[in-house]
Amino acid sequence: MCIANQKGGVGKTTTAVNLAAAFAASEKKTLLVDCDPQGNATTGVGIDKNGIKHTLYQGMIGEADVGSLIMDSEIETLKVIPARVELTGFEVEMMSHPNREIQLKKMLAGLERRFEYIIIDCPPSLSLLTVNALTAADAMLIPLQCEFYALEGLGQLLQTVKRIRSGFNPHLRIAGILLTMYDKRTNLSRQVAEEAGRYFKHLVFKTRVPRNVRLGEAPSFGKPILLYDAASAGAKSYFALAREIMNRQTVH
Repeated sequence: MCIANQKGGVGKTTTAVNLAAAFAASEKKTLLVDCDPQGNATTGVGIDKNGIKHTLYQGMIGEADVGSLIMDSEIETLKVIPARVELTGFEVEMMSHPNREIQLKKMLAGLERRFEYIIIDCPPSLSLLTVNALTAADAMLIPLQCEFYALEGLGQLLQTVKRIRSGFNPHLRIAGILLTMYDKRTNLSRQVAEEAGRYFKHLVFKTRVPRNVRLGEAPSFGKPILLYDAASAGAKSYFALAREIMNRQTVH
């Protein structure tokens, strides 16, 4: 499952890290793939980017075997393929490569036998890296920030999904739309939730991720929210989302 939205600051990495951790804590063997050159998902699970020999970049250009990229996290059932800034070079180096859109799919092939869930964190753009993630994934989860302009740009993302389906991955489905930074006290949050429900109906998850200070603090400690403050509203919401996804096998 890839976590995608070309808008920045909508909670993609927060969702990737904490949903992966919630699956892992539910005793599901889970792999978190950091497909963003910023490498925030990597630091968000406590991995020091400077001390790594190989990252996703070496795997995608064929310089390293995927097995050598997989790292441990604090949660035994959660493994990580890290990323850092050199991943930006993938776009440039692969520009004329005939199979540039399927490099991640090729690299991850076979890992589905090892893991029950593979979560891919995408960069905040509709770049070649995002295309690779959408081509490799079975499903896409879209985090939607409860703020003005939230729905703007979603049309563009859904057009990209259509192109991916027709060109590279006919089985790609939308797992759902996740409302993030939800504040039930504000009219704006309620309005975005209503509009999302009206446009996308059954695609909107029942779980909503609230604005939560603890959720914002956790990455600076290199911990998923469930290891930082398991009793917080943010931790409870990601556990609820994991349960909702595990119970929701509907294909859209």
